[in-house]
Amino acid sequence: MTRIEWVEGGQQRSALWRSESGWPAPKKVAIADDTMSADTAWRLALDGTALLWRGDFQNARQLVQALARRIDHKGSHSRRAKAGKAAPTPTEGFHRHRLSQLQRARTLAMLLIPFDADYTIPLRRAPEVQEACREAWGPASETSVASLRELLGLIGAHEWRRKGVHIPALDGRIHPWYGVFSPVRGEYVDLVAQAPLPPHARLAFDIGAGTGVLSGVLARRGVQRVVATDMDERALGCARENVERLGLSKQVEIVKADLFPEGQADLVVCNPPWLPGKPSSAIEYAIYDPDSRMLRGFLGGLKAHLAAEGEGWLIISDLAEHLGLRTREQLLNWMGEAGLQVAGRHDVQPTHGKAQDADDPLHAARSREVTSLWRLRVG
Repeated sequence: MTRIEWVEGGQQRSALWRSESGWPAPKKVAIADDTMSADTAWRLALDGTALLWRGDFQNARQLVQALARRIDHKGSHSRRAKAGKAAPTPTEGFHRHRLSQLQRARTLAMLLIPFDADYTIPLRRAPEVQEACREAWGPASETSVASLRELLGLIGAHEWRRKGVHIPALDGRIHPWYGVFSPVRGEYVDLVAQAPLPPHARLAFDIGAGTGVLSGVLARRGVQRVVATDMDERALGCARENVERLGLSKQVEIVKADLFPEGQADLVVCNPPWLPGKPSSAIEYAIYDPDSRMLRGFLGGLKAHLAAEGEGWLIISDLAEHLGLRTREQLLNWMGEAGLQVAGRHDVQPTHGKAQDADDPLHAARSREVTSLWRLRVG
């Protein structure tokens, strides 16, 4: 396991390094407290020096906010400077935005928080985070260090898990775990709740189950048995817990599998990551699909796993098309090469905030985005 090392009080120190984003432990570490100014912290962070916080916890949160303001101010200044230049293509704009977001995240992650061996934070006015840490990281064993930004995400995920997300199609709540994508964009859930089921749909496969929300919707709609698959251990545990909460354990089986389980089903549903690209953190695996692996794997294997007169439902946004990352022709070609034909398509326009935000760097693409449920049959 990776460790972080630093010098403090003239002594060499070390602790377990935690990073869900997979970033390596910083090589340069400075001790920081309430006496450090935001400008000094900003210069050190830009230089690649991590700041191990020893001051008041709430002041650390304020310092992160101050760093974020400096990053945003620098970004707006850069955009004004480029205003006279030719506008980037949608693809160029997307890659610049991703790079900017990654650099922003890396800089803000330079403020580090220490944890005792029981996940207690040894700082003034620090919150109790032991339960949230155990949910995300497992049992505590030794002292550790993580970025404050990661800790804040972990605390937020704990609240999502505790409160849950109301899903009208289920008349119930889904409780997402840390690192498992929350079904906050309800339009794709509504598509699965409203599309006409194939005749005599007794068995369904839910490929890439995540929280288990789509399995729950299918079971509520009367599908007698649903087999849900995933490869991520957190997703598997999350889906099992949600199925149990909904009282659907007798209908829904959660299994670990890379895409398809064994056998054939009357209905095979998949909501793959919508954008081809490399994830930069665990949660981004629900957004980015490297080389469209999951999408192409689903399409390529669907024919072999469909029962006679069965349907495959592909739920996917066309945002990648508007960003120039994939074409509609390419998607249709993959379907045709897999021996599939389109039996129908149901579309809905997203209603999330970014689709309406004219200041969002990707607004031109987001404002035209359509989420579709493609009904596929063997050709």
